Amino acid sequence: MIVEQRDYHVYTGKLPELLRLYETEGTALQQEFLGTFVGAFTTDVGELSTYTHLWAYASHSDREERRARLQADERWKAFLARIQPLIHTQRNRILVPTSFSPLR
Repeated sequence: MIVEQRDYHVYTGKLPELLRLYETEGTALQQEFLGTFVGAFTTDVGELSTYTHLWAYASHSDREERRARLQADERWKAFLARIQPLIHTQRNRILVPTSFSPLR
């Protein structure tokens, strides 16, 4: 199993709009394709105006297949067109659980 951490740093003042869009549309659409939604977070200390979400996958190939299907969906493409102007930078990391992690 792997967990993907996706961090989006949004333009100052735009975080509430991004959160509203993900809450009302984006997350449900992603769940159709990506599967295991671990959680969504904002930052209280550190890099402010940051939205992070975590998704779990069986393997790297499972992630690649699921993300390819999401990227091909017309609804997702329309959603991206609305959120991209809000996002300043993005960072992705693949997290591999340790042998003692409860999410193995």
